[in-house]
Amino acid sequence: NPSKKPLIYNAILRGRDADDFSLPKGNTVTIAPKKQASMNVEFTIHFLRPAEALLLLTTHGIDAATLTFSLKSEVKHIEPAGVIKCKSPCYEL
Repeated sequence: NPSKKPLIYNAILRGRDADDFSLPKGNTVTIAPKKQASMNVEFTIHFLRPAEALLLLTTHGIDAATLTFSLKSEVKHIEPAGVIKCKSPCYEL
């Protein structure tokens, strides 16, 4: 934030898989004057295909640019959540 006033951004997730992404610290990001800020975006996998969404950061009343980020997932490793053992006949008349 190069200005002398704090910037307050509202974060919005949009797109095909926006529901798979979340902002654990809420939808508001405040950047102090002459400082930088970071925010975490979490992803919950539902399918093996890559997920895509947009992260939009908008301000109200302040002359600041809207920031747009493209979010894309990449699955590199999968571990089973658990193993279930069961017995069942293969075939019955």
